[in-house]
Amino acid sequence: MRIPYRKPGKYTNLKPDPLVTEDKFRELEKKLKKLKKIKPQAMAEVSRLAELGDFSENVEYQLAKGKLRGINNSIMNLEHQINNAEIIKPQKQTNQVQLGNKVTINDGKNQKTYQILGSTETNPQKGVISYNSPIGSALIGHKINEVIKISLANKEAEYKILKIE
Repeated sequence: MRIPYRKPGKYTNLKPDPLVTEDKFRELEKKLKKLKKIKPQAMAEVSRLAELGDFSENVEYQLAKGKLRGINNSIMNLEHQINNAEIIKPQKQTNQVQLGNKVTINDGKNQKTYQILGSTETNPQKGVISYNSPIGSALIGHKINEVIKISLANKEAEYKILKIE
């Protein structure tokens, strides 16, 4: 069976963002612990199925081997992410927007509150944005009552910083 070749795209080899909160760091450690716990079971299954004989026609063996490969790959990625993680610690001073802060802004009509974190934890529906996003990068370093201009898609928006937590 031939594996389809996919042309590398824009998001193919992006490095994971090392900036994470303590909660996300603990979540990554839990995932790693869980995967390391199920790995021996997957290895036992592969060795049990290997004893059945012919590998080329043993579909169960191929599937189990693929699952084990996926577990190993996930463990390797999580270990790399944990080893290179930089934990975001919000500063107590809240006069300037920094990573980890919650920022309330107003565009003249609507008031919105965003928390600025690393790109691995973004969730725009819950108000969590990346420091790499257009709004997040524009807010970093600014102070309360400053008006910032942000170029979005096909328009330019002005936001006033109301509160920094």
